[in-house]
Amino acid sequence: MDSTSGGTAAPDPSSGEPGPSAAAAGSSSASQPRQKPEGSSPPAPPSRYESQKRRDWNTFLQYLKSHKPPLTLARCSGAHVIEFLKYLDQFGKTKVHITSCPYFGHSNPPAPCSCQFKQAWGSLDALIGRLRAAYDENGGLPESNPFGARAVRIYLREVREGQAKARGIPYEKKKRKRPNFAVAAASVSVEAAAAGSNSGGGEESGGGDSSAAAATTAAAATATV
Repeated sequence: MDSTSGGTAAPDPSSGEPGPSAAAAGSSSASQPRQKPEGSSPPAPPSRYESQKRRDWNTFLQYLKSHKPPLTLARCSGAHVIEFLKYLDQFGKTKVHITSCPYFGHSNPPAPCSCQFKQAWGSLDALIGRLRAAYDENGGLPESNPFGARAVRIYLREVREGQAKARGIPYEKKKRKRPNFAVAAASVSVEAAAAGSNSGGGEESGGGDSSAAAATTAAAATATV
């Protein structure tokens, strides 16, 4: 009786055809999704500062193109930057009172007036900082940066002082708190003087007390300076 007549014929190894198990393994591996390499993560979105800096830079380039006559970035100077800042005043939201306005110098006027709106000094100062960085990042030379020109700094200072008087809001720089080294030095001097007076004896103790008192007085004077 033939043993292969009642079942499936086994594959011939010499024929080169894959068996049922190899075909099933191949189909299962093909159905599995390919994993992305670890280094292909999407780039992080730009920060709010970078996005704002790019928008400001594009706005300034558009202003140069629409300027009459048109200007190139290479020919741009501090005077053109000041013209750009004055151009932006029409989009400002800060009311700056003129000297003849009855509310000149009032931070909270009780009624509306006809004074024009302008860009706040803080907004202009931050804008110049972003444009100055964008100029360097786009191949500009630091020594020829028009946003860092002396005329621009003088203009910003005049805007700050003028708006402070007109709005009654002084712009004061925040002073950094310095560590009180004088108090620490005084305490160390007092401890050293006390240790010196305790280590002496007899007549030397009197000299130690006087030196301790002198050191304490000097340390206290240093702490009050």
